[in-house]
Amino acid sequence: METIDKTGLSPDVTAYITRLEAQVEEQSVRIDRLMDILAKFQKTMYGQSSEKSKYVIAGEDADQLSLFNEAEAEVRSKAPEPDKVSIAGYTRKAKRTKEELAANVPVVEILCELDKETLACAECGGSMRDLGKETVREELEIIPAQVRLLRYVRHSYVCECCEKETGEATIVKAPTPAPVIKRSLASASTVAHVMYQKYVNAMPLYRQEKDWAHQGVALSRATLANWIIRSAIDWLMPLWETMKAHLLAQPVVHADESVIQVLKEAGKKPTSESRMWVYCSGQAETKPVVLFEYQPSRSGEHARRFLDGFHGYLQTDGYGGYDKVPKVTRCGCWAHLRRKYQEAMPRKESLEGSAAAVGFEYCNQLFSIERELEPLSPEERKNQRQERSKPVLEAYWSWLETVNALKGSKLAEAITYSVHQRASLSSFLEDGRIALSNNRAENAIRPFVIGRKGWLFADTTKGANASAVVYSIVETAKANQLNVYMYLVHILSKLPATDFTANPSLLEDFMPWSEKLPTYCRNAK
Repeated sequence: METIDKTGLSPDVTAYITRLEAQVEEQSVRIDRLMDILAKFQKTMYGQSSEKSKYVIAGEDADQLSLFNEAEAEVRSKAPEPDKVSIAGYTRKAKRTKEELAANVPVVEILCELDKETLACAECGGSMRDLGKETVREELEIIPAQVRLLRYVRHSYVCECCEKETGEATIVKAPTPAPVIKRSLASASTVAHVMYQKYVNAMPLYRQEKDWAHQGVALSRATLANWIIRSAIDWLMPLWETMKAHLLAQPVVHADESVIQVLKEAGKKPTSESRMWVYCSGQAETKPVVLFEYQPSRSGEHARRFLDGFHGYLQTDGYGGYDKVPKVTRCGCWAHLRRKYQEAMPRKESLEGSAAAVGFEYCNQLFSIERELEPLSPEERKNQRQERSKPVLEAYWSWLETVNALKGSKLAEAITYSVHQRASLSSFLEDGRIALSNNRAENAIRPFVIGRKGWLFADTTKGANASAVVYSIVETAKANQLNVYMYLVHILSKLPATDFTANPSLLEDFMPWSEKLPTYCRNAK
């Protein structure tokens, strides 16, 4: 803004003009900030949601990026400039064949034959022999689910000899399978089905209630909820605790949290927000674990308590609550930083000279290097990062010192985030097992977020805790390439008859990576 020459003016007029200048500058910042908010809102409503650079900077706009300045010239000997974005040509994927689409589906042949009465030749009346067969077409058939009542009838046996000699009968009753829930119609398959529908297919209980009614069974949503809560507490919670012990022994843990609404929560209004926390294994772990935990708030004390005993690398977003976790190395998320630069970018016609576009491209270059290093071992990845990623990182920090962002703008937020998170954003250079972003935790919590859109809220804290436990079992089973439904059936069928209370080591046989799991629990390859 041009400064007014105040020479020769009275002190009162000079002070008045100074106040006006400050007010105009403040309003300019406010207008820019409101325009950023409006642009972000419009993008959220109508814009492209993908964060891939080809959707953010494309075509001629990519050529407008000028990525050279004095700060980068100082480190040019150590790091190359971020390349301009180039968009590869689009290649259409080949269509999958019918054989590929139904590779794991059992085949039933339907033979189309002539009746014996019609096997006589129409020309001479002689008998006709089978010449061969050909496949005419293939179709997929679905067999709808069936509901039936399993009635366990137990036989009792008496010893006739004892009865004759002593007058007292020796009676033996045949054993019966242990129930999932005593004095209930629930079976392992029905409870597994209800859990699978809600926590995998995101089908709320009120819709399941209608589905059961269509099958001729009157089950209320309260009954279905009780099945989930009871089974989660009795049989899934011990597995959750065992999985937690495995997770805390791993070198890298990712963490994130999302909102959940609980209607009947002590001391809180029904409209208040609680939190669903997620903790999962690092990218190099061969026995991945994904655990959810419900808590009434976002306090970092919950993370500190959950991660008690963990002393490895903790990868999160920039939330300061994770600082309460002691004896861990915080690892930052470059995806969050790149998202902030993306939000700060101006319209495509104004990209030339945009600092946000330059910061965005620095992030892209680090991710590009990381994709190339993905097949390597952790040790090899660490060495390559020191050689290739570290110079880019040093160039980025040097460039950051030259940026003069408008206070209160989205660009200022990205710069401030970088400065405050510098140590955690640089920690990926220390170990090849650390990821460049916290996308693993974000991907792990996504099924919960999608499911929440359907069932909206939890009625009680018991329901929220049960949901956290079931989501943990389901998502850990997915991460270990299991058939989720059959795995739930296996747990609910066998665990009630297992004395794991007296011998906790028996729970290891039910872990998703256990070699003792039956074949039907594993997805067909």
